[in-house]
Amino acid sequence: MKLSVLIAALALVSASASWNAFAGEGHDHGDQGPAVAGGNGPQRQADGSVFLPKPAQRQIGVRTLITETGELPRTTALAGKVVMDPNAGGKVQAMMAGRLEAGPHGLPSVGQTVKKGDVLAHVIPSIDQIERSNQLAQLAELQAARALAEKRLARLKELADTVPRKEIESAESEVASLAARSRAIGGGLNARDVLTAPVSGVIASSNAVSGQVVDARELVFEIVDPKRLRIEALAYDPEVAADVASATLAVGEQRIPLTFIGAARSLREQALPLAFTADGDALTRLAVGQPVEVYVQTRSTQQGVSVPAASVLKNPANQTIVWVKTAPERFESRTVTIAPLDGVNVAVTSGLEAGERVATRAATLINQIR
Repeated sequence: MKLSVLIAALALVSASASWNAFAGEGHDHGDQGPAVAGGNGPQRQADGSVFLPKPAQRQIGVRTLITETGELPRTTALAGKVVMDPNAGGKVQAMMAGRLEAGPHGLPSVGQTVKKGDVLAHVIPSIDQIERSNQLAQLAELQAARALAEKRLARLKELADTVPRKEIESAESEVASLAARSRAIGGGLNARDVLTAPVSGVIASSNAVSGQVVDARELVFEIVDPKRLRIEALAYDPEVAADVASATLAVGEQRIPLTFIGAARSLREQALPLAFTADGDALTRLAVGQPVEVYVQTRSTQQGVSVPAASVLKNPANQTIVWVKTAPERFESRTVTIAPLDGVNVAVTSGLEAGERVATRAATLINQIR
């Protein structure tokens, strides 16, 4: 059996040699083995570090930052929202139930600029048919009585030489009273509630459609001044409200400094509302009711390193890490402990030392290299 296997192996070797011997010029493939993967590309090393060549770093736009240790303020992140300034915003509500009718320039649309006193819409009051019939009947009686009173006044004036002056004055007073009562009832039948802009600003919300039936006190329009918005945050810890040194708001990659107005003295949702404002047009990109996160810095400090929030990532074990450049083409992950700072940056309280290079841009791409 072993002899037959040996003979078969020799025959295979002989056939391979014959094939190479008769191969045409330029077609001898030699002893080529399987292709070996190149070792110059980005790859994760056995120790968890990442090898990233310089060309790849330039391609993905890697940027690093040299860390510095210092005293950083203790910061608390509070949930908040954008609210209107009560002195620069207003709500337009219907005073009575009725049907909406467009104003002289039509119904304003969302985003349209209006001025204080502009007529936005009319509300035609809805009256019960029986009540309207009673008012019409009362108006007809008043008009008939007024006609009789006017004829009587005319006769008395013709007899002014023989009739006392007080009777003529009494008749004149009766005519005037009946005329005023007729105008009052007629005006009530044809009255319209005029909806005007209480302040100058921009239409933030509109619930108006021509012919729409609204109830009394129903909100029809909301007007705000985009340059005078406010931020309201809820603090569940009363000590935070009593120790506000500064505050910031992060909008994308932009950090907006806020000015603390004051804290409420009554709880709302078991928290104290804090009011903030910003200078200039910093809040014009926000909308009323938009949820935001406010970072309140207290007067107490802590030792730490400030790094951009984009540098902080999660590893497969769900640990908070940053990538540190230890060599020109080598990055290592460091497990760190962080605390909020200002929305754009975070404070690393442990895991980093001063003078280390932390990846700030393309850190997410480095974290994805396998």
